[in-house]
Parts: sequence; structure tokens; C-alpha cells
Amino acid sequence: MPSAAGPVAVASTGSAAKAAPSPAVGISPELYPSEDDLPYEEEILREPFKLKGWWRYLVARAAAPFAKRAVIYERALKALPGSYKLWHAYLRERLDHARPHPIDHPAYSSLNNTFERALATMHKMPRIWVLYLTSLLDQRLLTRSRRAFDRALRALPVTQHDRIWPLYLRLASLPACPVETSLRVFRRYLQFDPSHAEDFINFLISANRWQEAADRLASVLNDDGFRSVKGKTRHQLWLELCEILTKHADEVAGLKVDAILRGGIRKFTDEVGKLWTSLADYYVRRGLFEKARDVFEEGVSSVVTVKEFSVVFEAYTQFEQSMLAAKLEAAEEEGAEDEDERGGRKNGMDKLSKKFLEDFWLNDEDDTDLRMARFERLLDRRPELLSSVLLRQNPHNVEEWHRRVKLFEKDPARQVATYVEAVKTVDPMKAVGKPHTLWLAFAKMYEKHNRLDSAEDIFKRATQVNYKAVDHLASIWCEWAEMELRHNNFDKAIELMRKATAEPSVEVKRRAAAEGNEPVQMKVHKSLKLWSFYVDLEESLGTLDSTRAVYERILDLRIATPQIILNYAYLLEEHKYFEDAFKVYERGVKIFKYPHVKAIWVTYLTKFVQRYKRSKLERARELFHEAVQQAPPDEKKPLYLQWAKLEEDYGLAKRAMNVYDEAVRAVPNSEKMAMYEIYIARAAELFGVPRTRQIYEQAIESGLPDRDVLTMCMKFAELERSLGEIDRSRAIYVHASNYADPNNSDFWKKWNDFEIQHGNEDTFREMLRIKRTVAASRSQTHFILPEYLMQRDQRLNLDEAVDTLKRAGVPEDEMAALERQLASGPTTAPPAAQNTAPASANRMMNFVSAGVEAQAESSRQQAGNNEDIELPDESDDEEPDVQIAEKSVPAAVFGELGKRAAESQDGSSGAQENEQLGALERIKRRRQ
Repeated sequence: MPSAAGPVAVASTGSAAKAAPSPAVGISPELYPSEDDLPYEEEILREPFKLKGWWRYLVARAAAPFAKRAVIYERALKALPGSYKLWHAYLRERLDHARPHPIDHPAYSSLNNTFERALATMHKMPRIWVLYLTSLLDQRLLTRSRRAFDRALRALPVTQHDRIWPLYLRLASLPACPVETSLRVFRRYLQFDPSHAEDFINFLISANRWQEAADRLASVLNDDGFRSVKGKTRHQLWLELCEILTKHADEVAGLKVDAILRGGIRKFTDEVGKLWTSLADYYVRRGLFEKARDVFEEGVSSVVTVKEFSVVFEAYTQFEQSMLAAKLEAAEEEGAEDEDERGGRKNGMDKLSKKFLEDFWLNDEDDTDLRMARFERLLDRRPELLSSVLLRQNPHNVEEWHRRVKLFEKDPARQVATYVEAVKTVDPMKAVGKPHTLWLAFAKMYEKHNRLDSAEDIFKRATQVNYKAVDHLASIWCEWAEMELRHNNFDKAIELMRKATAEPSVEVKRRAAAEGNEPVQMKVHKSLKLWSFYVDLEESLGTLDSTRAVYERILDLRIATPQIILNYAYLLEEHKYFEDAFKVYERGVKIFKYPHVKAIWVTYLTKFVQRYKRSKLERARELFHEAVQQAPPDEKKPLYLQWAKLEEDYGLAKRAMNVYDEAVRAVPNSEKMAMYEIYIARAAELFGVPRTRQIYEQAIESGLPDRDVLTMCMKFAELERSLGEIDRSRAIYVHASNYADPNNSDFWKKWNDFEIQHGNEDTFREMLRIKRTVAASRSQTHFILPEYLMQRDQRLNLDEAVDTLKRAGVPEDEMAALERQLASGPTTAPPAAQNTAPASANRMMNFVSAGVEAQAESSRQQAGNNEDIELPDESDDEEPDVQIAEKSVPAAVFGELGKRAAESQDGSSGAQENEQLGALERIKRRRQ
């Protein structure tokens, strides 16, 4: 290797041409500097200890072969042995140069020597160490790598060891690395960073070092400050430890496996099923089968979820099944061995032992039947074990206790034990369901087996329990009394109910109030269920006086219901105490309000009327008046009908009419129509048909809905027609047209038939005109012309006004007059317009009396409709026209209706004329 001053030292004596000496022997001429290198050679000769010149030289010769660049690197490093930049670049190039070659190539040996020379001065540089150690790992030089790692850890400060340890662990994880070496490396690493204990544990598991893996896992779990760097929970670590302990029980010693697993069961409650099965598996692998069976039994009797129970029970059944299968297989093998031994000679001692111990039961090793019985017993116990799991979830679940009792239907002793456990466990304040049903079922079970004394003891203890609801305790007393009744102990049943309904003494109430928590025993004497049962017993078994005393006590306690009132009254009526029964009804109607009192009122009024009829009519009227006053509007109708029936049967017809008249005003609008129909029907039957006219008029003016008013008008018109009052009937049709829908074909058809039968051409035209007017007034397009628009804009468009008048149905002659008036402007209207105003007023239809005569024929022709009625042509076989004789009807026939029509005709004709005028005509008159 040329020195720094060797081949280029002569460059300072003369020109560049003389600088190149003759090449030495064994050195390639390509390694010597060329003429292009002379500027760089001169620079490094002038300043050989500056990195800048050497680095510029290397950059300029970047494309040169590696051997030539290596010569430059060696010369530079000899001058600057402490340059990290030169060493790092040189080592990187040597690595790249050696990488394509196989591991046994001399380039790797030269590379390793270069690293060793570099570390003589660069031993504090971690990147140099990382490059060297990585190269050694790639070369699989395990011993040299381990020693280099040790040197690196000694040379570098502790703060930079984190760069070395990942590579060191990589060395320890190599398959070719001895296990002891890897163990020592990992143990040293844990001294540096204890948080990576999981990596060591995984290595121990992969190396089948189960003892140390278990010890490490146990120490990690005992360390409260340990945090998994891999995100594992403590429960997962527990499961890993359990798996190691159970699957490798023979290889792990020194740990209390049972205590560890039970500690995990107490601490981690989310997957205790797996821990129980792991503990049992541990004993199975140790050969302790009975101990494993005990663990399984403890597991199925302690888990609290169905999921965990399923896990443990499935493992338990598999264990029993495998034990049975193993025994069967062993028995088959023994049978085969016995056959082989029969063919050969047996030992004498074996023959003697078999002879003496053949019939001794302890010598029987065939326990196949026992194992089969255990397996079947386990499968039969599954519903019971599952019920225990559900009760451990909630021991106050009443329905689950009932289901558990049903599991032991064929075992009364187990049922009794279950009931005893249930009533001791269930807290009535926390119970889900009705806890008193447990006591009732317990007592009925004893009754079923004819143990009445035990059943009474159960009932007696049940009545002392503080239930959550009074009804629960009342049910206990009632069931107790019913049991006595079933066994014909009637006096005892009544005595029990008398005891149950007895009010606690003042001292007992004071003591309960002092304690602060009032039990249900203090309130059970007000239980309606108890009193209802008690009064039924008295009615069936007691006397009238004792039954009345019970009813009176119920009323005094203010717990009576409407049904209690009715039952009490029925009892008195059965024994002919009518006035006392009516007093009970009176108390009932004062206690209750609607809707509860409805049944009492109806029964009271019915019974009173049936009892006294007309003898106490005034009192009955007062009762009906009070009843209808208390009743809401929707409940008044049946009471009024019952009242009117009373007046019709035993009172005056006039009073009945007054009741009907009051009823039609009191009932709601939805029932008024039906009430008026009843009113009219009764009036016609009692006073004759003419009496119904006033009722019809009242109904029409009472504010009924338009549909009901129209129906009433049609019935009224039909009535007048049947009486021969044609004009009155026609007037009613005219009035009803104000409420008729143009699409209501029923109304217009009836009017049309009426006019065909009783009218003439003029009346028929009048009907058609009214129908068109109603259709126009109810059409979707309304003619509205406000006056302020006329005042604001005097130059209204004439064509638009004319079109609007046409759509409104104004006749042609009036439209022409209005057109001329609008064209001439707001001037004084001619007298002819004033004369035509009354004629146009006749278009407004109102409800008028039929006794008022129509206008003269001349005015009728002026105001009549210009349209002709199209009548069908007469055929030859039709009968000749019948001349209808018209006569005026006296005003007295119409009664109030005629008077009102006459007054409206005389007193308000001017108002009607103004109402009948159109908007343009009213404006025209105002202008005049």
C-alpha cells in the first residue's frame, strides 16, 4: 500500500511531466495518479491535514474504480484518522462493494478488518457500530457478532444503547443462535428495559421454556405498575399464564397453580368459564380426575351467566364422556390380554390372588356403570344447574323460582326445600314479580298432600311478611280463607276475614309511625279486595244484620265502588227494605261523580219508578231533575227519555212535552236531530199532527247543522203537503233552498215532484230560478265588487265589468242598462231605474208564510225569468190536463209561522229590497 508521501512526493521537485516515477513491482499502474490528478495531488501536498482537499479529490474521482478510490481513502485516513465523514463514506463504499459477493469472499474479510481499524478511533460513533453489527449479522458470524455487540455496549454510553439492543435481540432470535446465549441476551436486555418482558416471554414460549415463561408471566402480573407495550390487557396475560400452567402442568413447578387460577377467577369476572375449565384441565393433566370433577362442579355452581355456564358445562360433559370412553377402551384391552394369558401359563401368585379376592367388592376395578351413571346424571341435572345460574343473576326473580320448583315435580322433598330457600331469599321490596305467589304455592303444595296444619303455618308466616303492595297481603288472607272454605271450615273462614279487616289499635299505629316505615299490615284493613271477599262470605254464610254491618263499614272507610253500592241496594231489596235501598242509592250518588255514578242513577231511577209509579210522582220528578243537572251533556239523553216516559205513563202529557222541549236544548248538537225526531213523534201521537208544526219551526230555527235543517224542512214540507197546505209546503221548500247544496239531487228532486204534482208553470219556473240562483251563489267564482275600488278608480274597464256580470248570471236587459250607465259616467239615475229596483228585489228568497199572497201577475212577468220551461209533448193516450184549483189558505192555519212571515213581509220590505239588489245597483242608488 503506498504511503501518503510515496509516489507523489517527487511532484514538488519539478514539472508535472517528471512527477510520475516508474511503477513499483506488484502495484497496478492504474492505481497511480494520472496527469488529471496532479492538481488535487498538489493541493493535498500543500495541505495534507485538511479534509476539504481530500474530499474534493474523492468527489472528482467518483467514477473511478473502487480500488483506486480505496487508495485515496487509505491515504486520506492515514493523514486524518479521526475524520468520521471519511470513515463513514469509506465503510459505506466497502459495504456496497462486498454485498454482491458470497459470504466467503475475501471482500468481507477486508471489510471486517476495515471496520476494526475504524473502531480504533470511531468507537464512540453509534452509526459505525450499527453498520458493523448489521454486516456481521448478515454474514451469520454469531460468535464474532456476540463479541462485537458486547464491545459496542461497553464502548457506547447507556443513552445510545437503544440503537444496539434491537440488533442484539435480532441475533438472539436467529435459529442458529444457541438457546442459552439467547436467554442470557434477553435477560441482559430486560435489565436495560424491563417494559419489554413480553418479548422475552414470547421467546421463552417459542423455545419451550415453560417454567421460566410461567415465572416471568407471574412476576409481570404481580407487578401493578406493568403496562403492556403490545396493548395486551391483564386479563389476556392471565389467560396466557393459565394456558401455560394447564397445558404444561408436568413441566411447570414452584407455582401454586390452583391459587393463581382462583385469583384470576375472583379478579376477572368476564371470562371465568375459561379459567374454570383451565383449572380443571390442569388437574386432568396431572391425573387427578376426582379433583378435576370437583373443580367442574364448583364451576357450574358459581358462574353467573348462561354463556359461562355453557362453556363450563360443555367442558364437564366432554370430561365425563372421555372418562367413560377411556374406561371402555381399557376394558377391551384387558379382555384381549386375558385371552392371551389363557393361551399361555399364568403366574402362581396371580392365580392365588385371584382366587382369594375374586368376590371381594373392593377388588372390582370395573366402574363402567358408575361412570355411565355419572354421565347420565350430569345431563339430567342441566336444567337444575341452569336455573341456579339464572337465580344467581337475580335471586329475587319470582317466576324463576316457580320454574325451579316445577323441575322437582316428582320429588316433594326437593320442592319443599326449594320453597323454603325461595321465601328466605326473595326480598319483597326487590322482587321481580309477585312474591306472595311463592307463599301461596308453598301452602297449596301442603294442602295438596292433606297437610292442612302445615299449610296454615305457612299462611300465618306469610301474613307477617312486609310486602311491597297491600294487594299482596290481601291475596294471602283471601287464599287462606278460601282454603278453609274448600274444607268446609266456614266459621274459621269468616273469623279469618274479620281478623284481616280489623283496624290496628292506636298503640300499634303510634309504634309504626315512630319507626318511620309503615308496613302493609297497617293499611290492609282498607283493602277493597278483602272487604269484597268478606261481604261475599257474609252474604253466603252470615245474617242480614252482619252483612249490613260489613257494607256500612265499607261505606264508612270510603273504599266503596259503584258496584258495592248496587250490591248493597240489591241485598236490601231482596229482603224488602226498599226505603233503605233507596237511601243507599242516595249515598252513592252523593259519593261518586260521572261517569262512575251513571249506573247508580239509572238503577235508582228505574227501581224508584217501578216501586212507586204515580204515588210519589213529585219525588220522582225531583230525582230526575237532579240527575239531569249532574249529568254531562252527552249523558243527558237517556235520562230525559226515562223522565219523559215517566210523565207519559204516570204524569201529564203537557209535562212530557216540556221534558222533551228541555231535552232538545240540553243534549249536544250531535244528538239534537234524533231528539227532535222523538219529540215530534211523541207530540204527533199525544196531541195530533198540527201540534208538530211548532216543533218543526223550533227545530229549524234552533241552530242545527245545515244538513239537519234541510232534512227537517223536507219532513215539515211533507207534513204540510199531507195536510193539504200546498202554499205552506212550497214556502218551506223555498226556505230550505238556502241550506241546500246544488248537488243534492234528493232535495231538488222532491221539490220538482212536488211542483209537478201541485204547482203550475209559474211556480215551476220560480223553482228553477231559485235553483240557478243557489248554484250561482255557491259556485267557485264569486262576483265581488268593493265600493272603495269604484271610488278610487272611476274609469273602470267597461268590458271587464260586463264579462263579470255575465258570469254572475245578471240578465241581458239589466246588463244593458248598467252598461249605458257606466258609459255615461256617475250621473243621476233615471226614474226607470228606480222603478226596476223593487222588481229585482224579488230574486231574494226567504222563508215566508204561505198565507201571504204573491205579487201581481204583471210584476211577476216583469221580474220573471225570460227562459221558457221545456215541457214534454203531449201524447194522444195521455189524459187531458187536470185543472188545479188554487185557493187561499187562512192565516190561522199557519200559526206562528204565518205571523212571522207577515211581519217580515210588512216591516222589512225595504231591507229585503236592499239585500236583493246587486252591488252595482246599490252603488248607483248611492250616487243618485
